[in-house]
Amino acid sequence: MTTKMQIPVFTESDFSVFQIPGLENRMEALQKTIRPKFEAFGQIMAQNLTARLGDEVFVHIAKHARRTVNPPDETWVAWATNKRGYKAHPHFQLGLCETHLFAWFALIYECDKKQPFARKLQNHLPLWKQIPKNFYVSEDHTKQDVIPVQEISETRIVEILDRLSKVKKAEFLCGLVIPAEEVGTLSGEQILGKLEETFEKLVPLYRFACQA
Repeated sequence: MTTKMQIPVFTESDFSVFQIPGLENRMEALQKTIRPKFEAFGQIMAQNLTARLGDEVFVHIAKHARRTVNPPDETWVAWATNKRGYKAHPHFQLGLCETHLFAWFALIYECDKKQPFARKLQNHLPLWKQIPKNFYVSEDHTKQDVIPVQEISETRIVEILDRLSKVKKAEFLCGLVIPAEEVGTLSGEQILGKLEETFEKLVPLYRFACQA
């Protein structure tokens, strides 16, 4: 008889980790409190995405290894079809910062699919129009500024994609943002449900990027 994996919840103490001063202390807290939860969600969603995409999906939990002084303001778990890494590939993320939880489809600075994706999507805007209006876009994963999709006009998305195709450091992340206060009221099953629903709606963008 197999035991059902318990789905973790995120609490106020998880978000308050980002108030801990000092790199070493914050990293220790991240590893003790948030990493085990990411490992659980990582395993569950890797199976879900593998089935949905038809390709094996691997779990990558952010290590923040390049940091030597400043502690991270956010942390995440990523899913990609590459076993060695995710940054150079289209991928999915679940993460936390002090103010919110995010679930993204992501093309970040190291991904060589950014330019062809941007150019191709500019010519296939009906695909963009299928993205839910309650989603958000980020142009830089290191900043917490996000743009509500409902406020992005056709002209604005073309500008965002144009920048993505021309600026080396430009990024494109799209998905769900949930305020910390709301996350604290959700059960593990509810968080997982939102994650599955969000990624399902983002799979068309993911496939589009992979084929670009």
